[in-house]
Amino acid sequence: MPKHIRSAWFKTLGQLVLVLAAAVLLGWLLGRPWPVVTLAALGVVAWHYWRLRKVLIRLTARQRIEPAHGAGVWNELDRLLYRSQSEMRARKRRLLDMLRAYRAAAAALPDAVVVVDRNTQRVQWFNKAATTLLGLQQQDLGGPVSQRLNSLSLSHWLAAGRNAEPMLDAISPADPDLRLNLRLIPYSDQYWLLVARDVSKMLRLEQMRQDFVANVSHELRTPLTVIHGYLDMLDPTDFPEWAPILAEMQRQSQRMTQLVEDLLTLSRLEAQDSLPDESVAMAPMLATLKREAEALSQHRHALVVQDEAGCDLWGSNKELHSAFSNLVSNAVRYTPVGGTITLTFAREGDGAVLSVRDTGYGIPQSHLPRITERFYRVSTSRSRESGGTGLGLSIVKHVLNLHQARLEIESEVGQGSVFSIHFNPERVHPREPASASSQLQGHTA
Repeated sequence: MPKHIRSAWFKTLGQLVLVLAAAVLLGWLLGRPWPVVTLAALGVVAWHYWRLRKVLIRLTARQRIEPAHGAGVWNELDRLLYRSQSEMRARKRRLLDMLRAYRAAAAALPDAVVVVDRNTQRVQWFNKAATTLLGLQQQDLGGPVSQRLNSLSLSHWLAAGRNAEPMLDAISPADPDLRLNLRLIPYSDQYWLLVARDVSKMLRLEQMRQDFVANVSHELRTPLTVIHGYLDMLDPTDFPEWAPILAEMQRQSQRMTQLVEDLLTLSRLEAQDSLPDESVAMAPMLATLKREAEALSQHRHALVVQDEAGCDLWGSNKELHSAFSNLVSNAVRYTPVGGTITLTFAREGDGAVLSVRDTGYGIPQSHLPRITERFYRVSTSRSRESGGTGLGLSIVKHVLNLHQARLEIESEVGQGSVFSIHFNPERVHPREPASASSQLQGHTA
């Protein structure tokens, strides 16, 4: 107990003892001590009840009442209550100031922010941008968010809760020309944040980039064809001193042609939302990949193909072959002479996985998150020596996205890499007899 409170407590007790002692003395002088002591005790109790009433009034009053000056327990209690009320009011002011600052910051955001009750899915609050981007008005407060934004079909999306994937290209209910990116952020057990960002400009720029790349790549085909034609007409034996120059020109023109073809392939994949579903016979596919790898390797590597799945896939034969071929050719290019490349197709639960394992240089862990970006290179000099364009893994990623598949990469420098393509059960179906006979022919060959 603090010293000043202890002092006030003993002073109050001293006053009580003095009052009772004075009552005893007065009663003894009057010859009736007990009635006088009783009246004195009742007076003390009445005074304490009166002070208690003042404390209750102070606790229920909305205005601040200055505490009385003096010593004693009740005066000390008044001062403590006054200090507690002052501190509480100061905390409330700080909280209100912080709340106003946060609201002002949220209102100034260019993104629409909507607070949604998790249980009732009703709108609790929204900022100004929500009116511009989502068309919410003041009367929408307290209403179901799915009804207020009916055109976005949010019911199933909100039902996913924490597992809801971002809606990347939604049409704004307020303006059909606006494209929105919607995200659901559960920030507490009771409330969600619905965040909508205007991505119209970004999508237009992305479309312009895709159109530019596609047009430029297409226009480069004609001059490259002319250059190839003239280079083929020049015989190095007629100009021995130009032989190294002609060989380098042919290599670089072929590399540029491959780059143009990859850019066109990438542009075509980006423009597609889906691919035709056809049965992809994996046994002939694996045999073809092995032949291509052997032709590229020129017997400098050991090639192993393991077909353990006993099933085929649904998808685009052409695009899947392109993705698989990119992984296999990368393994051949980036594996030193004498290394081993293993191509395995196996079941993974109800799905399937195709993996390409090599004993090559390996990829540092810091590069793995960006390895599928276009033109991203782990080693520029090594890529140029191998003849890569830097677009192969980007093409693989787009092909797999169109097949709802995913690419996983494991690598260790000096030990090699494993590129695994995982297919969902919906993409897997039993192997057809024709595919099995083709597999037998491939092994026989």
